[in-house]
Amino acid sequence: MSEGHWIVNKVIAGHSMAFNMDTLVTMWAAMAFLLIVSFVATRNLTIYPNKLQIVFEKILGYFNDLVSNMMPKEGKKHFPLIASLFLFIVTANLMGQLPLKIFELKHGEIASPTNDINLTGALAIVVLVYYVTAGVMKKKTKFLLHEFSFVGIISMLVEILELFTRPLTLALRLFGNILAGEILITALIGLFAWGLPLPIMFFEILVACVQALVFTMLTTVYIATAVNEEH
Repeated sequence: MSEGHWIVNKVIAGHSMAFNMDTLVTMWAAMAFLLIVSFVATRNLTIYPNKLQIVFEKILGYFNDLVSNMMPKEGKKHFPLIASLFLFIVTANLMGQLPLKIFELKHGEIASPTNDINLTGALAIVVLVYYVTAGVMKKKTKFLLHEFSFVGIISMLVEILELFTRPLTLALRLFGNILAGEILITALIGLFAWGLPLPIMFFEILVACVQALVFTMLTTVYIATAVNEEH
C-alpha cells in the first residue's frame, strides 16, 4: 500500500498550488454515486415504494422533521443543505470500508475522502459561511452585537471566537475519527488479514454513520442558533 497522498503540484496564475488527487478522485466518485442513486430513487415514485425509495424517504423524512422542530419558520429553506451534507458525508465515510485498498497505487490510496483534513475543513468552512450569511441576513447587526454595552461587546467577542472554533472542531472531529479507523483496520490487516479486522470494520461502519450524523446535527444547531429569534 502506498503511503500518503498523491500530490500534484500546479502553477496557477503565478502561484504554486498542491492538489491531493486521490482525495479529489474519491470525492467526485462519492458525488457521482449519490447523483446516480438519487436519480434512480426518484424515477417512477409510487404510493407503494420500492426498497431504495423507502431508504431515501426515511432519511429525508428524519431530517425534515429535525429542521422543522429546530427551525419552525425557516426549516424548509435550509433542509436541502442539511440533507445533502449528511448524504455526501456518510457516502464518503463508507468508501473507506470498501475493499478498495487491495488495489495498490504508485501514489496515494483509494480511501475515504474524509480522511483528508482539506476536505473536512472545506466542508466546515462551507457550513461557517452558510450559517453566518443566514444569520446576518436574518438579524442584521444583531447577529453578533445584541446590545451596545460593555456586556454586549464582550459577548460579541466571545461569539466571534466561537465562529472560528466551531468549524475547526467540525473538521477535526470528522477527520480524526475516519482516519483513525482506517489506520486501525490497515494495521490489523497487516497483523492478521483473516477474521481479525472484521469486528473493527463493522464497528467503523457504525462510526462512519454516527460521524456523518454528528456533523449534520451540529450544522443544524448552528444554523438554528443563527436564524431563530431570541426570546
